[in-house]
Amino acid sequence: MDNPGYSQYTIPTSDVVQCVEFSPFPWSAKLLAVATGNRVTAFSCVFQEEDEEVNGFEYTHIREFKLDCKSSALAWSPETSLSTIPKLMSFIAAGEDYKLRLVQSDLKEDDTVLAFEGHTSYVNSVTFDPNQGEQVASTGDDLTCRIWNKDGDVISVFQLTSPGMSVCWHNEEELKILVAQKNGIIRIFSLVNQQTIMSLNCGQSPIMAADWSRHNCLLVGAIAGTDWMMFDTSLSSQPIEKRQAHTDGGKYFKWSRCHESLLATIGRPGRQIKVFNKRHQQLHINTSLPVAYGLTWHLHLPVMAVGGDKRVHIWVVEST
Repeated sequence: MDNPGYSQYTIPTSDVVQCVEFSPFPWSAKLLAVATGNRVTAFSCVFQEEDEEVNGFEYTHIREFKLDCKSSALAWSPETSLSTIPKLMSFIAAGEDYKLRLVQSDLKEDDTVLAFEGHTSYVNSVTFDPNQGEQVASTGDDLTCRIWNKDGDVISVFQLTSPGMSVCWHNEEELKILVAQKNGIIRIFSLVNQQTIMSLNCGQSPIMAADWSRHNCLLVGAIAGTDWMMFDTSLSSQPIEKRQAHTDGGKYFKWSRCHESLLATIGRPGRQIKVFNKRHQQLHINTSLPVAYGLTWHLHLPVMAVGGDKRVHIWVVEST
């Protein structure tokens, strides 16, 4: 799929999108969080692949939350559910003022925003523990990965040797945390004894993003320098595969949540967006946008969203 940047669907926004995040949990998988300016807006998205009555794609604006600053990263809480009574929407946003903000709402009048303070520089990535949503992990340019409780108290601090670019909590590995450092080292920490369990070496830097495969907890992917690479943690601390992604360097890397072989990257020159298949050399998407911030996959569908200039771009990836 080669085109000049036209996605199948778009959601218009009032400003440039800083980050986007589909909920990774089955009971809230239709939800998409979109950060623009000092706001985060929640949308409900429905595709014809999951509802025959839908003509292509439909979205509903649910709620807009005004925060104190721009957001650099978003993560949904597993506590979020719109089918319970009362309803609960919960997510965390990393702000450009180095604070995390836990947002909770019953979608009526009761919205709360709790600030987590402790990071001393830019926060690059944030995530909830995937099972209970009782803890939050964050990492950034202050050379730390921090584990917090929902009250905003720091439970643990892991010292890094380079800025933390990504933090991942695998849904099957709740006592382990994965942190990608900008210097090309990916570390897996034990939350039990606060020690490093394993280090993976990309062999090049800077590493800008990493992700833990939802389908295989032994599989880790990353983008470092111009290449995306894949690790099997049961075999080696070195990549088992490496392919060039972007000649002037990559910025984003995400495994598909519903298809074990698909992965997406964004990088330079320009704002190239590519979807690879680790089983073969075919590119499912190879396109560019004038503006591209953030990258997220739908939980159940081969659907990818990227933030753009006053819109969210959405692709349905043909995965055959």
